[in-house]
Amino acid sequence: MDLDAKVCYCFHVTRRKLVNFVRQRKPKVASQLSECGGAGTGCGWCIPFLKQIFAQGDTELETLTPEEYAKRRAEYIKSGKGTPPPGATPLPTDPV
Repeated sequence: MDLDAKVCYCFHVTRRKLVNFVRQRKPKVASQLSECGGAGTGCGWCIPFLKQIFAQGDTELETLTPEEYAKRRAEYIKSGKGTPPPGATPLPTDPV
């Protein structure tokens, strides 16, 4: 995924914003990334990816397409593991 792709679909936070937040603010723990636009405080899907960004190493985000990322998030939500807040990016529709 490129830097302008959304990581947090609930609060529309991009990878670029998160990477810059880590670089500029130097958070002490991964949970402080929630201070960047509320990332990770909605459905919870992006939390493992926020931890990867915090670690500043190679991330799974580098290999996922935005479509695959959205599909995996939809599966996470549909399995009952999280509930997006009002205003979150809608789940992709299944092709007929």
